[in-house]
Order: sequence, then structure tokens, then C-alpha cells
Amino acid sequence: MRDVASAAAERAATAPVERREPRPLDPDIGAELVDALGTQRGARLSERLAQASEALDRERFDEARRLAAAIAKEAPMVSAVQEVLGLASYRLGRFKPAVAALQKAQELNENPALLPVIADAYRGLRRWTAVERVWDEIKAASPAQDVMAEGRIVMANSLADRGDVTGAIALMEDGRTPPKRVRDHHLREWYVLGDLHDRAGDTIAARRWFGAIAQTAPDFVDVAERLRGLGR
Repeated sequence: MRDVASAAAERAATAPVERREPRPLDPDIGAELVDALGTQRGARLSERLAQASEALDRERFDEARRLAAAIAKEAPMVSAVQEVLGLASYRLGRFKPAVAALQKAQELNENPALLPVIADAYRGLRRWTAVERVWDEIKAASPAQDVMAEGRIVMANSLADRGDVTGAIALMEDGRTPPKRVRDHHLREWYVLGDLHDRAGDTIAARRWFGAIAQTAPDFVDVAERLRGLGR
């Protein structure tokens, strides 16, 4: 069994995260808050939501959750508020409130990029049927490649959580072709494949996938340590 540090590194490599860059609050979101609460209060909460969003970007998750939760009490029907609240809760491992907020955000404004996060929150709750349902939603949405990759990672890990490592490997390898350009989601997929093969006892395949990561991004999470552990 791998130690706690390796397990934490694996989670960092494979947990889906909504990619966000620090930016000013979208004027349309500010307008939603003004429409819901009036000019003065809406403008004030727009500033607080911008602060919450920045805190999320800077990985100050407690601060982001606290700010967003306070805003959500006054403006529960603004999807961006629920999104920040849900993502911060997810990053804190508070999966039940994360699901509630992110599902609400989806009801208000569909965003396929949130679906893998929702699926992984259900995985954290060990609600396997819900994970499968959201994976079906992801496939039906035909999202961008990185979103599809994140969903596939979550679904494969949920199978492995239930002891079906062979099924997880089959899912990750289904239809796989070499990418023309290696992107972050490819590295994350390769990491999952390396880990799954390691768990299945196939050290040759595990070394192959971890080695492919090392050739492109040698500092990716704990890949150098994983290779050493496999006797490279």
C-alpha cells in the first residue's frame, strides 16, 4: 500500500479542477446581482464575489467558501455565486455541500466543465450510481477534450475504488491515440494509467506511462518517485 504522501500526490494529479485565471468579475454577473438586490447592495456583493473568486484562484479555499456562502444567502439564484461556493467546498473536501452548490449552478447556467468536479464529489461520497449518471451526462454533452478527459479519469478511479481495476484500465485506454501535442490533461490521464497498471501488478506498463510523463514533464507531481519505486 502506498504511503500518505503518494496518495496525496495521486489525488493532486488526478482530481478534476476547474481551471481559473485571476480576472475581474464578469460585468454580466455584476448585473445579475444588481438586478437581484438593487444597485447599492448588488454593487457591494459584486465586490465580495470578486474577492471570493480571487481567493479561489489563489487557493485560499476557506476564505472563498466563507465569502461565497454569505453572498449565497442573499443571492442564491446567481449561478456564479453557487459555482464559487461549490468549487471552494470541493477543494476543501466538503463534498456534500459542493454537490449541492454545483448542481444548483448547473440548473441556473449549464457549464459542462463543472460536470467532472460534480462527479468527483459524488465519488468522494461513494455515491457510485450518481458518478455513473454524471459520466453519462458528460459523454452526452460532447465537451472539450480536457473536460472529457477529466470525466474519464473520475469514472475510471471510481471503478478502481470499487475494486474493478481491469475495467478502469479498459476505460482509460478506450480509443486512445497518441496526441499531436501533449497537454496537461494528457499527463493526468497517463498518470492514472500508470497508477492503475501499478495497482494491477503490471510494472512494465506502469513504467511506460510514468516514463512518458517524465520525458515531457519530469517535475509532474511525484512521477520521479513513482518511477524509482518501480525500479527504473
